[in-house]
Amino acid sequence: MDLYEYQAKELFGRHGIPVPAGKVAATPAEAREIAAELNAPVVIKAQVKTGGRGKAGGIRPAAGPVSAEQEAARVLGMDIKGHVARRVLVEAATVPFEEYYAAFLVDRAEGGFLAMVSGQGGMEIEELAATDPDAIVKLPIDSVTGVDADTARLLAAKAGLPEQAAGVLEKLWHVLVAEDALLVEVNPLICTTDQRVVALDGKVTLDDNAYFRHAWQYAERTDSLEDRARAKGLNYVKLDGRVGVIGNGAGLVMSTLDVVAGAGAAPANFLDIGGGASAQVMADGLEIILADPDVRSVLVNVFGGITACDAVANGIVTALELLGERGRARPIVVRLDGNNAEVGRRILSEARHPAVRQVSTMDGAAETAARLAAGA
Repeated sequence: MDLYEYQAKELFGRHGIPVPAGKVAATPAEAREIAAELNAPVVIKAQVKTGGRGKAGGIRPAAGPVSAEQEAARVLGMDIKGHVARRVLVEAATVPFEEYYAAFLVDRAEGGFLAMVSGQGGMEIEELAATDPDAIVKLPIDSVTGVDADTARLLAAKAGLPEQAAGVLEKLWHVLVAEDALLVEVNPLICTTDQRVVALDGKVTLDDNAYFRHAWQYAERTDSLEDRARAKGLNYVKLDGRVGVIGNGAGLVMSTLDVVAGAGAAPANFLDIGGGASAQVMADGLEIILADPDVRSVLVNVFGGITACDAVANGIVTALELLGERGRARPIVVRLDGNNAEVGRRILSEARHPAVRQVSTMDGAAETAARLAAGA
């Protein structure tokens, strides 16, 4: 699970990594109040799980409370690469004297951990990695010894960071280990004019396989629908579009997201019902998808394999009976293919549920769901 910047900084602060003072706001008025509390020039930062916020205008300076409210009004609701900014981080403005880059991650290719540190940081780090890869120091980390003070000093020295950055690197490694993270990244890690090393931004990806060790933290940081899906053993992810997506199998679900995007719409979420689509599983899945207020239409895309399409169709019919009026609220586009698809389609046709529309092709189903989501 990816964290928002403000959540990543909460973890950093808990582990002793210096971060600018700030709080998250959901309304312009809240942004104004926070700016007044900070009593200093602030920066309004869109909280979205994607890069490129600065170039998109999602990071704006504000001299005081009044301008903080105005700038927050501009940023809230902004669409940045398909991610809608529903909250902003109001943070005390910090002027960097120098910018660096630091990250620790799980290196799947090598089956270990990797440190990546550079004396250059900021918005162009991806371009730097492509044009001057030697500018980024990469060091495999022993999973037993980890990053101690000596290793941190070595990393800082190799990358050209000031000596005081070594302590931050060591603490950043502890974030990765203690929080069961797959990635911890700071870009930029800055040195201020008074020689303080501060994490000006933060990115953390937690390992969902370690959920059982951090359940209370996930509860604080996830969408409540994600919690409900997790409790029922379903894989649900909230997105920022208008089409709810249900599929069976990760590959098919990912392909469905692509065809929905290709049809000119954006998925509101996706849910993988896995290989055993019982009636109760379908009911649980539809209930979660339809509970998302952003959903305008639902696309159920199932390829019958071990689980036959007639079983899936019976599951959909039973699920809609269980949901009652909630199942009629928004159109549900169903595409069935594979094992016993014809029988499954007949079951849905004979059920004649007013919310269900059947489409035989994946592209056609996505186009229909996109059109319905747009209100056409």
